[in-house]
Amino acid sequence: MPVVGFLSPTSAEGYEFREGLSEVGFDEGKNVAIDYRWAGGRFDRLPGLAADLVRRQVAAIAVTAPAGALAAKAATTTIPIIFAVGADPVKFGLVTRLNRPGGNITGVILFTNALVAKRLELLRELVPNAAKIGFLVNPNNPDSQTQVSDVQGAAHSLGLQLPVLNAGDERAIETTFEEVGQQRLGALLVGSDSYFFALRDRILELAARHAIPAIYDRREYVAGGGLISYGSNVIDSLRQVGIYTGRILRGEKPADLPVLQPTKFELVINLKTAKVLGLTIPLTLQAAADEVIE
Repeated sequence: MPVVGFLSPTSAEGYEFREGLSEVGFDEGKNVAIDYRWAGGRFDRLPGLAADLVRRQVAAIAVTAPAGALAAKAATTTIPIIFAVGADPVKFGLVTRLNRPGGNITGVILFTNALVAKRLELLRELVPNAAKIGFLVNPNNPDSQTQVSDVQGAAHSLGLQLPVLNAGDERAIETTFEEVGQQRLGALLVGSDSYFFALRDRILELAARHAIPAIYDRREYVAGGGLISYGSNVIDSLRQVGIYTGRILRGEKPADLPVLQPTKFELVINLKTAKVLGLTIPLTLQAAADEVIE
């Protein structure tokens, strides 16, 4: 039975990955085993976890987030690696090109970083009087600085001040929300980060307590009570990683499998949360939304 490694910088996930594997004939416990490695938000643990999977001589490594993919790439040049990342994999040095990635790596781009400027524009549309919008990022995530760089130009063009709020652990996140009131921030842009997603219930609770309009990268935040989200379908991306992993187990080469890109981005709005915050969602925005939660 082949063993597949699943490496994630956050806590337990992987259901959609298993669904993708099943679509191409591989069911966990029947004809494939999955060795999970979760860093629990500790990005510094990723190189060691990747090395553990290589020592076990797994048949392939499925990995999420750029930091995880880079750790896996540094650990092996022979074991196939299938990633799901939000950043440009060419820019990060994961692959040489998207259509023919070469080497032992391929995967799926989520475009979470590229959409951060669009999220800022949407937030400005919802809170037009906000002169300062905070940007919550995880300083422990190597990808955070790229996100900051991508959004600063958009903030400048919109005439916005964009204080960067660094929060690398749960206590820092709580302190950051206290700063929202102290700095008189009109809204909050939550950075794309798997650790934040793992703590989404706590983040949503703090956003509600401090009555701060916030935008997120995944619909699960909005389904849990958040105001608005805009991003690619992460669930489908992880399923695609599972499909690619199964195809590689059947003999296909990562170098021959093009890096997949999403064709649709989801806009989700929670009208109940907007009402609590005293916000009126423009009808044009409601009409453009893929899902409106009432």
